[in-house]
Amino acid sequence: MQSKYIRPTGKTATGVDGVGWHNFRHTFSTMLRELGTDLKVQQELLRYADISTTLDVYTQGSAVQKREAVGKVVSIGLPA
Repeated sequence: MQSKYIRPTGKTATGVDGVGWHNFRHTFSTMLRELGTDLKVQQELLRYADISTTLDVYTQGSAVQKREAVGKVVSIGLPA
């Protein structure tokens, strides 16, 4: 995939060795999720027809989010 904003300049589309276009997509998607962006908005920004692609491929819980989730369970008295 090629973007009108990032053009191939050498080994990768980003011009940075070892960093490709999909690295930016993953980072962008993760940042949107951490900022609390609605999944439907995220799907539209990533231009996927099916939201399951967004969920399966481009959303990954960060370590901080995972700790917070476990902390919420512990705070209501359930064993983690």
